[in-house]
Amino acid sequence: MKDLVHFLASAMVDHPEPVAVSVVQEDERTVYQLSVHKNDLGKVIGKKGRTAKAMRTLLQAVAGKNGQAVHLEIMDPVVTEPTGASETPESAPQE
Repeated sequence: MKDLVHFLASAMVDHPEPVAVSVVQEDERTVYQLSVHKNDLGKVIGKKGRTAKAMRTLLQAVAGKNGQAVHLEIMDPVVTEPTGASETPESAPQE
């Protein structure tokens, strides 16, 4: 199932390299956490969430056949600050 999520997401994004799927086992269901490049987030969500809903429907259809409960979470991209951007005002040159 993890491979299915990865395949679907990689096929629709412009940056397939950073696509990652993590699996978290909860009490009664398996949660698939999808991470994509920040510029591709809109592609996997789609207009009004239609693409994400379609992916969830596919996963639930496959999982239902196997008697499983699943959920797909699309994770917010992690944005890192460039080096040096976090200088404090104390370290700024004084006039």
